[in-house]
Amino acid sequence: MSDNRSECIICRGVAGDLELQRVQVWEDSLWRLTVSLDAEILAFSYLEPKRHIPHVTDLDGEEAHRFGEVLARVSRVIQEETEAELVYVYIFGGGVSHFHVHLAPHRAGDGLNTQIIRGDFVEEKLDSGVVRYASKEFPPLPQEQQQAVADRIQQRLMAGE
Repeated sequence: MSDNRSECIICRGVAGDLELQRVQVWEDSLWRLTVSLDAEILAFSYLEPKRHIPHVTDLDGEEAHRFGEVLARVSRVIQEETEAELVYVYIFGGGVSHFHVHLAPHRAGDGLNTQIIRGDFVEEKLDSGVVRYASKEFPPLPQEQQQAVADRIQQRLMAGE
């Protein structure tokens, strides 16, 4: 994918979420959080700045200042709503040239391990150029279940938690 903001699927915001099969659950003036509706685990989420920057090293000013606070807050709500043992935090930076943080709530027996996806997986290239990795062993959870937890996370974050 190009570094060009006009071609960036993440910069499209809610419009890009449809192709990425995710739903926005929270935003403020600098950050937004989305939850995947097509994941092997419950509430796999993405935290990203609204400003187009390619890497964490490009954060500056208030955006950089707020990053830790926002990351801790949204991770805590995700962990509580999914009853996860912990939330893995991944930053890759290679597949999409817009900085984003992967938040993966881990529960015993789910499809996660320290290698992100347990077992065999397949790569699927989307029309946008984004590569999606999917587990062969753990199919995506039902979209209704993903939407329900996304709604709960949204309600809590909008209420100021």
